[in-house]
Amino acid sequence: MIKLHLGCGWRNFGPSWVHIDGGDYKHLDYYDIKKLYFLDESVDLIYASHVFEYFDLNEAKDVLSEWNRVLKPKTGILRLAVPNFEVMTKLYFEKQIPLSKFWGPLYGKMKMGNQTIYHKMVYDFNSLSELLINSGFTDIRYYNWRDTDHSDIDDHSQAYIPHMDKDNGTLISLNVEANKT
Repeated sequence: MIKLHLGCGWRNFGPSWVHIDGGDYKHLDYYDIKKLYFLDESVDLIYASHVFEYFDLNEAKDVLSEWNRVLKPKTGILRLAVPNFEVMTKLYFEKQIPLSKFWGPLYGKMKMGNQTIYHKMVYDFNSLSELLINSGFTDIRYYNWRDTDHSDIDDHSQAYIPHMDKDNGTLISLNVEANKT
């Protein structure tokens, strides 16, 4: 089984995963998540947590096309986690959570080599689903991070407000899976 962890950063899921990121970490196997060095229809699972929002809409379409290319038809799974715009706006309006609590998830800023990158897109379930369908994916559904084989490694798919309150807080990550058509 070929499982890709795209935009993994310092998170190492172990030897059963291929780690791909533009950073400088010892566990990385490859460094480009936009051009994957795998044969067409050869990958079983792609996991990308809080990296997809760094691409604008046109870039996102190209990236999804590349990820779709390497996934196996019907059984290949794309597992995405992105900041959940709908949940954050509800928390802002209904629970009066200050805007400053959402700056990181909305505008994410990170050093990548000699440049600084920022989030370029936000998604809710409907907008992400539409983009996935138009990019050759089907059976779009939520997934529970607790039910994954990487649930023991904390990443942004487990982002809650209040911070780290995974039992009583509100999940602000939109965690979605889809199959390649």
